[in-house]
Amino acid sequence: MLHHLSHPVPPALIFCCFLLGQSPTPNAAPAQSPSGPTPVQAQEQKQESKAASQAPKRSVVTVNLDGSAPGPDLNAQPVPGLDKRSHIDDGTKTELVQLFNSDLVRSRKTLPMGVRDIVVTEDGRVRPGEARLHQLAESYGTAAKVGDLVRITNIVFKERTVYLEVNGGPKKKSKWYDHVSVGGAGGTYSPQSQDQSRATGVAMTLEFKRYVPTMNATELRQLLNPLFDFDLKTSAQVATESLPPKVQAAVKKHEVLVGMDRSMVILAMERPELKVREKNEKGQEYEEWIYGKPPQQVVFVRFIGDEVIQVKTAKPGGEIVVKTEKEVEIKDGVAALASAKVVNAPPANEQPQQPARRPTLRRDDDPPDPSARTAPTLATPTHKEEPQWGEQPPSAQGQGQPPSNSPPPR
Repeated sequence: MLHHLSHPVPPALIFCCFLLGQSPTPNAAPAQSPSGPTPVQAQEQKQESKAASQAPKRSVVTVNLDGSAPGPDLNAQPVPGLDKRSHIDDGTKTELVQLFNSDLVRSRKTLPMGVRDIVVTEDGRVRPGEARLHQLAESYGTAAKVGDLVRITNIVFKERTVYLEVNGGPKKKSKWYDHVSVGGAGGTYSPQSQDQSRATGVAMTLEFKRYVPTMNATELRQLLNPLFDFDLKTSAQVATESLPPKVQAAVKKHEVLVGMDRSMVILAMERPELKVREKNEKGQEYEEWIYGKPPQQVVFVRFIGDEVIQVKTAKPGGEIVVKTEKEVEIKDGVAALASAKVVNAPPANEQPQQPARRPTLRRDDDPPDPSARTAPTLATPTHKEEPQWGEQPPSAQGQGQPPSNSPPPR
């Protein structure tokens, strides 16, 4: 039944209602037949599932805001069982400070100047990362590059951390007289310049979870291995490698050779506990270094100047061995074996070369020829000295004649 409308409907409203009725719902699924999807729809679903299975999987990358790596450093050498150990005692702290203070190491990271925010954890994580350290070095200057030789100048043990300073630390140490300034009519003068007040080093912290546990020097080097390379040759190792093989073997066996200097003896035997200065029979002063105490073996090393001239060893059985023959020759700071100093000496079994003989038909066992004449020996002419003016010849002086003062005849 149609009802009569008192007001006419605008045509625009009728057109909008027509469009809304024709457009499908955005989230509406396509209509399917009651019997299931059609073969075309089934083929499309199969292709979509296959493409989804072949798509590459996305990897999740964790990036820290400070630029540090999410995992331990490549050079990390964690020490297991640190959390089960007791607190470090004062004696161990003092020993580690003495071992690490003024120790020379090589840097594994770029160390920016004046920075104290470098942290290495007990599991080997370093923050900030290498990229951030490089940026800080560009901004504040470089205290050390990778591989540079640096010196540990301070080490402090705290409750949960170990604080270290390298190359003087991030803050310049000053004395009381650095703050003194002198004023006068010409102005004020300060003895300290601005360049001298700048820091030249860096600081870093070894961080533990709860407290600093007890450890030895080797374990502390392992924990600091992400920052420093401790595998450096000591001065003793470098000095030993420059010696001849025989001297190197003697140093390793803690044996002293005659001809060594004081530094070589210290390499072989360390510094002595007792030194004695005396004079020998010739009145020469010598110094004797004594190693060991009875009833153990006692070694007496005697020096004249800087050279070992005698090594006397008193063994426990009462046997005394004395060495005085020179075994090492040191010239211009270079050590060599004393037996190798003669270069052009002939072998011991080689006979001295005889002068060449004149050719002859006689044999060695023939009797001498009586007709052979020997060449007469010519007398060497003697030169007679002529008398000088105003002197008489020697023959005249022997007869007692007075010397003539008259000039010689012309």
